[in-house]
Amino acid sequence: MFKEATLPEGFPKPGPVGEIIVKEYPAYRLARVQAREGVVERTSSSMFRPLFDHIKRNDIPMTAPVEMGYASSDNTPGDGSEWGASSMAFLYGQRSWGQPGADEADQRVVVDDVSAMTVVSIGVRGSYTDARFESARAKLIAWTIANKQRVRIVGPPRYLGYNSPFVPWFLRYGEVQIPIQITERAGVGDDL
Repeated sequence: MFKEATLPEGFPKPGPVGEIIVKEYPAYRLARVQAREGVVERTSSSMFRPLFDHIKRNDIPMTAPVEMGYASSDNTPGDGSEWGASSMAFLYGQRSWGQPGADEADQRVVVDDVSAMTVVSIGVRGSYTDARFESARAKLIAWTIANKQRVRIVGPPRYLGYNSPFVPWFLRYGEVQIPIQITERAGVGDDL
């Protein structure tokens, strides 16, 4: 895996490609841009630039991953046929940096605090595509169904991208994740 930037403080290391694992994330701070009202973002460039300008203007170092959020809370594409990012976020390296609220220079950028969370995650290799995202998300949904006595989904899926556009598409690494709540711990030796 190629990773050009450091992880935010306390973040777990990226997981293995193709393997479903449960991960714990600490509370963290991020700068987020929402997709324009009624627009499914087919490319991330319209959200990337305001975020890049924000961290440059505020002297915030770039971290990896970049977080792509999805609006669907029922874990199905909003229009029934395709996925599209509803937000993009740059994660702050330390939660103490910056202040929550809208960026004065660009109101589209909002700094926010995110609570600690548990996710079910799968690592993916290759450039981001809707088909790759959906394939990974479907595996996570199948895992949560198989473990429905012990976990429940508590939020929409997200994609964490760890590489810059300079990394060749076939080497890029990301994770598709779904926030979960563990309702019952398993016995010794189980992955929950």
